[in-house]
Amino acid sequence: MSPLTLFLQADLVVKAVMIGLLLASIWTWGIIFTHSARLSRRRAAARKTAKAFWQTKDVDAFLKDHAGDKSSTASVLRASVDEYHRSTRNGVADAAAARDRIAIAADDAIADESEKMSDRLNILATVGSVAPFVGLFGTVWGIMRSFTAIAGANNTSLAVVAPGIAEALFATAIGLFAAIPAVIAYNRLTHRLDQYEAELTRFSDRLQGALSRKLERA
Repeated sequence: MSPLTLFLQADLVVKAVMIGLLLASIWTWGIIFTHSARLSRRRAAARKTAKAFWQTKDVDAFLKDHAGDKSSTASVLRASVDEYHRSTRNGVADAAAARDRIAIAADDAIADESEKMSDRLNILATVGSVAPFVGLFGTVWGIMRSFTAIAGANNTSLAVVAPGIAEALFATAIGLFAAIPAVIAYNRLTHRLDQYEAELTRFSDRLQGALSRKLERA
């Protein structure tokens, strides 16, 4: 009654369910590791750029020196400063409108980063919600097969019933094995992504405050 034996003795449909769930589990763990590492790198790079920026006195010089910086903070900074230069190229006719345009540019940059970082998180949510039902389908199918075996053998002894039921329950176990890590990882990564967005939003707010003061002097 080892897991391998249960798989080999299972019905073709139950085997297909088990294989599908195992592949989903492998895919889930791949997403968890790669996405977690990527998010950690992006947050670290964003913090590093933000720390360096608040220590500079010349924004344009900073952007020139960090032209190759691909961090999210640099993206928000470039979008905001570019909009500032466009809005002040011919003087400031409407400071409030200029502030709104700068805010929109920064929000767009943050939204782009959030969209990129949330990619494939929906897969975790899908596996977490669907895998238990797929496993349950395998269980139902296996139990139906067990009842058929009972009817065919005209014997209700445990030796006849147990193998099919064990196979069926094993399918449910694999479904839970795939679903539980996916749900936990989805909630954890979503929380970390929210924190990341909050950090970018705080940087954007401070930057807009600095650019707003420059608009008043323009």
